This record gives sequence, structure tokens and C-alpha cells, in this order.
Amino acid sequence: MAQLLQELGAKVHFQSNTVVIETPKTIGWTTPVRLVRRMRASSLVLGPLLARCGRAILPLPGGCSIGSRPLDLHLKSFSRMGADIELEHGSVHASLNELKGSRIYLDFPSVGATENLMMAAVLAKGDTVIENAAREPEIINLAETLRAIGALIKGEGTGTIHIKGVHEQDLGSATVTTIPDRIEAATFLLAGIITGGAVTVSKVIPEHMDHLLVKLEEAGGVCEIHENRVRAWASGRLGSISLKTMPFPGFPTDLQPQMMALLSLSEGTSVVLENVFRSRFLHVSELQRMGAEIEMQGNAAIIRGIRTFMGAEVYATDLRAGAALVLAGLSAPDETNVFGMAHVWRGYENFVRKLQLLGADVGIRRTGKG
Repeated sequence: MAQLLQELGAKVHFQSNTVVIETPKTIGWTTPVRLVRRMRASSLVLGPLLARCGRAILPLPGGCSIGSRPLDLHLKSFSRMGADIELEHGSVHASLNELKGSRIYLDFPSVGATENLMMAAVLAKGDTVIENAAREPEIINLAETLRAIGALIKGEGTGTIHIKGVHEQDLGSATVTTIPDRIEAATFLLAGIITGGAVTVSKVIPEHMDHLLVKLEEAGGVCEIHENRVRAWASGRLGSISLKTMPFPGFPTDLQPQMMALLSLSEGTSVVLENVFRSRFLHVSELQRMGAEIEMQGNAAIIRGIRTFMGAEVYATDLRAGAALVLAGLSAPDETNVFGMAHVWRGYENFVRKLQLLGADVGIRRTGKG
């Protein structure tokens, strides 16, 4: 993302745990395919570019292979705000004379579409109301960030967001703090339980992980919750549960693969319904290579618990699938090799080092397989 901003003309400096972004008055509006194809979140420059430049060219983004994630919601909403949208040679060409505030209803509470619209609406003429908006903590954090630079936003976290457009000169500099990564924290909690240990994650916001903690306790796990840290463990083999992925505050689709790895070792039969990304089951065949007993029925996975995984050579089809396979490998008595880890490295900073600090026997081996 920093490289993409630099391509558009911004200066980006990293200083320890801080990133400083300096944006000139004039910026570019054409995004390079070599960067956009690497990460789907690149699509989040579309709204700001339309608001700032009145036009944008964005190649259809790439990212994790978890099924169709079209930009239809984004593009349809920008059209309501006055943009002319065309698809040419695999890229979105968007332009407008004036960005107009509008009442927008999202057919699905998409996080990306909500974020894109929020950023664009800040500089739109008039008021924008986003209904059926995503309610994730990241949406609230973005609203706080936009308010810090001068935006007029209210209602974040409620499903209906109101934004009153301001002039560009009304926006200024700010220092903001990003919230802790709830998915990363939850992954480490699951790593502890799947290996029979106990992990404490600190500097987190526990209520952002309520969906996971409730399910762990339902399965027989123990969660010790403090103001800004959580410790989780299991005194024995977990029991079976049923869960379905839903937009926040439901169980997140980004934890489904890791949870499936844990449930594969639970006693009894568990059921996982995937209601967000219907194709987010590519990790199932890889877990099966490690001995998991999982039966697919449409968007449902029926998991019959086994005693232990077997080490194997497996492939990470996407970011969270890769994390799930690492967790399964940590619990196996023999060696597991997980290939295709590129997406995992962008989703979990210093992943291997953090696991090693927890006592894991894990390392990176360079091979021709990726």
C-alpha cells in the first residue's frame, strides 16, 4: 500500500511503529497493475482519487483466492454519486464533473465498499447517507481518522453512517492510532490452544474478539480476559460446536480457516457455515492431506474430529488458509511444509519470529515451490 501511495505521488516514511504520509497538492490518478494485482485492498484508493482528482484508473485488483469479490457495490455506489464508470481492458475507468452526496443502500455490508464510500463522501457536495454499512471496528477507526483531519462523520458502528461533505481546504494534518489487529491476535490464541499450550495476547481490545472467545468457551476452552489482554487455553480436548461466519459482530470469515483447523482436532462433529465468501474452503483439501475428516455440503463443512494431524506438504491458497495450515502443522508430531506463503507474510508481520518466541519449531526454507 505504501508503494501504491508513492506511485501516486505521496511521500511515505516509516519510523519504528509509525508511518508518516506527506501528500502534495497534485497527485496522480492512474494506478499501476503490478501493484494493484498484488492486493485487493488497493481498490481503496478509488474513492479518495475520485474525490481528490475527479477521475481514476484502477486495474481490477488481485489478492487472495477466496472466490468472487467483485467491485460492483463500489462502482454502483460511485455512479449514484455522479461518477461515470467504464470497464476497459481489465481496468476501471472512473470520472466525474462533481461528486454529489447521495443516499446509498449497500446490498451487503461490505467493509471495502463502506470504507471507499466514506472516504469519497468526505469531499462530496452535500450529505451522504450509507445504509446497511459495515460495522467492523476498522470502520469506526477509519471514521475517527477522517474526523481527525476535519471530516464530518457520525453513526459509524451502527449500520447507518452520515457524512456531511466539506471543502478540501477544510482538511488538515493529524496524528492517529490504528487499532490492534484482532485477526492476528485471535490466530495466536488459536495457536496456543491447538498445541495444548496457553498464549497471552497483549495490547488488544478484547471486545473486538468476543465472537471467538464465546465460541472457544462453548467448546470447553478457558478465556481469561483483562482490560487490554487475553489469555486462552484448554484443559483437555475441546468439544464440537457449530458456527457460521457473518459480518461483524458475527464470527469473522477471516478466522474460519484457523478455527476449522482447531475443530478438526475437537471431539465429536462440528459444523461450519461460510456465509460471506462461499469459495473460502480451498484449505479443506489441504487439511484433508494432513488427515482431517471434513465433508463439504454446499457452503457447509462437516468436521469429524481426529486425534492428531499428520505432517505433509501443503499449499496456502490464501492468507488465512496459510495461517490455518501453519497451526495444523504446529500440532502435528512430524514435519509439515507449507508452500505459497506470500500472502501470509503480508497478513502477519514477523509471523515466524513470533511463533519461535512462543517455543514453536518453525522456520523458513527457500524452495522453488514458493
